Amino acid sequence: DLYRKVFVFRKDPSDAFVVLRAKLEQPLQNFTVCLRAYTHLSRPYSLFSYATKTQDNEILLFKPRPEEFRFYVGGKHVTFRAPESHWDWQHVCASWESATGIAEFWVNGKPWPRKGLQKGYTVGATAAILLGQEQDSFGGGFDVYNSFSGELSDVYLWDTALSPEKMRAAYLSLRLPPALLAWKSLSYEVKGDVVVKPRLRE
Repeated sequence: DLYRKVFVFRKDPSDAFVVLRAKLEQPLQNFTVCLRAYTHLSRPYSLFSYATKTQDNEILLFKPRPEEFRFYVGGKHVTFRAPESHWDWQHVCASWESATGIAEFWVNGKPWPRKGLQKGYTVGATAAILLGQEQDSFGGGFDVYNSFSGELSDVYLWDTALSPEKMRAAYLSLRLPPALLAWKSLSYEVKGDVVVKPRLRE
């Protein structure tokens, strides 16, 4: 049970990662991914990497520089600029719906202007889902200089685009709808130097 816990990625650069197991019954027409991160990295790093056999960046949350996020769906991406928060946790949620091709991005409970991404696309269900590395092939092909170093927690993946109320609830760690990946009941495997520790502060 990861309640009130965090993954600490100790090394920089690192070859470590965490494999997440989701119960994906069918391809995704909609999804929301949320997580909380705390890091002092200023180089590029990956936060959440979901690859299929045909597309390594099926879903990717990537930070190329401190004030910029890239949100990928099916290998295409949109960019969101957000103020850097070197001295605190950053809570990030990204959602996408195929029917409208709308990508939503929330930082610390606040929405950024929506953007268009991959209208009509379908996200494959046979996925390798990793924290801490960016996949360049299915389950592998890492570049250590895109690795995450720092603390990660509150990782969720839903097969819906969450409502604004639920986006804010995720930021505030309130009650949330059932998820494909839920932090409190996460099925995961640590590969390499990652330590599970209690949260230092709320």
